[in-house]
Amino acid sequence: MQTNHQLWGYRRPDGRVGIRNHVLILPSIVCATQAAKHVTDLVHGTVSFVHQHGCAQVGVDYDQTFRTYVGMGTNPNVYGVIVMGLGCETHQARSVAGEIAKTGKPVEVVSIQDNGGTLGATAEAARIATKMVQDASALPREPFDFSELIVATECGGSDACSGLSANPAVGVVSDMIVDRGGTAILAETTELIGAEHLLAERAVDERVVKRVYEVIEAMEQRAIMMGVDIRTGNPSPGNRKGGLTTLEEKSLGAAAKAGTRPLQELIDYAQAPTKKGLVWMDTPGQDIEQLTGMVAGGAQIVLFTSGRGTPTGSPIAPVIKIATNSAMFEKMNENMDINAGTIVEGTESIESVGERIFHEIVLTASGKLTKAEILKQHDFGIYRIGPTF
Repeated sequence: MQTNHQLWGYRRPDGRVGIRNHVLILPSIVCATQAAKHVTDLVHGTVSFVHQHGCAQVGVDYDQTFRTYVGMGTNPNVYGVIVMGLGCETHQARSVAGEIAKTGKPVEVVSIQDNGGTLGATAEAARIATKMVQDASALPREPFDFSELIVATECGGSDACSGLSANPAVGVVSDMIVDRGGTAILAETTELIGAEHLLAERAVDERVVKRVYEVIEAMEQRAIMMGVDIRTGNPSPGNRKGGLTTLEEKSLGAAAKAGTRPLQELIDYAQAPTKKGLVWMDTPGQDIEQLTGMVAGGAQIVLFTSGRGTPTGSPIAPVIKIATNSAMFEKMNENMDINAGTIVEGTESIESVGERIFHEIVLTASGKLTKAEILKQHDFGIYRIGPTF
C-alpha cells in the first residue's frame, strides 16, 4: 500500500510532540471528579475522567497513583492542565501540578474547599479552561518524525483468531515503528505468562532477561497469595467462549503483538520508556488499567485488538480498535476501526493488514478521529498496590 507517511503534531515546551491538543481537567481525588466533569460539560476542548483514587493511599501505592496522575498531565497529547482537588486529600493537587509544570506546559490548580464548594470551583476552573482552550486552538500542527512516536499495544476480549490475525498484524506494525526509530510498548504481564521465554530470548542483555522472569514470577505470586492458580484462572469466560482454552494459548497470541525486534527494557507501571524500540511495561491484564498505564507512560496512540469486541478508549490518547474476525467487526462496527478478520478468511495477508494499520496510525496521528474518540469513551483506571488506609 502506497501512502504518505508524513506525521503532523503539536510541539510541546519540553520538545515532545502530541497528536492531540487537549486541555485536561485532572481530578486529583475522587471527590473532585464530578466537579471536573461539570467543567468539561461547560467548556468545549476539555477532557477529564472519573476515578476513585487519591486519598488514604500510602507507600508504593501512593507513589504509583501519583506517577499516573503526573503521567496523564505530562503526556504530549495534552496542551495544558487544570488540576482539581478537594483540599484535604493525600494526593495534593499542588504537588501533582508542580511535577506537571516541569514540562513547561500551562498548569493551574483549583481547590473545591478554597473556592467555597463545587459551584465556585467549577466556575473558576471553567474560567481558566476557556482561556487555556483558546490558546491551545492557536497552536499549529507541524511535521514530526516516527522516532518521536510511542505506540501502545494491547488486546482485550480475545478469541481463537487473536493470535492468528490482529495480534500478528500489530506485531508487523510494531516492527515498522521500531525500524523507523520509534517506540512500541507491550503490556499485559498477566497475559504473557507461558510466553515469557520467547521474549527473554530477545532481550538486549542479561539485566532485561532477569527482569522478564522477575515480573512474571511476581505476577504469579500475587495470585497465589490470594489462593488462586492464575494459569487455571484464565482465560476469562469471554475468552473461552471465543475459543481459547489455556492461558498459554492466550499468551502466545498476546506476545505476537511484540513483533520480532529486540526487547530493549522492561519498565514499571506508568513509567516513561528510557529507550527507543520495543519496550515491555509491567501491567495487569485488565484492559482499562493497562491502557491508563501506557498512556501515563507517554504513549500518544494505542492499538487495541479484540475478538469479542470492546468500546474501550482513553480521554487523551486515540485508541484504534482492531477486530480479529469479520463477524464481530460487522456486529460492533460502531466501536471497531479496522477489520483484521480478512487474514483468517484468506483474502489478505498479515503483512497487508499490518500496512493498513500503519496507514491508520498516520491518519490518526495527523487528526483523524477514532470511533472511541467520537463516542467520548474516556476510560481511566489505575492498577492499585495494597489496601486503602
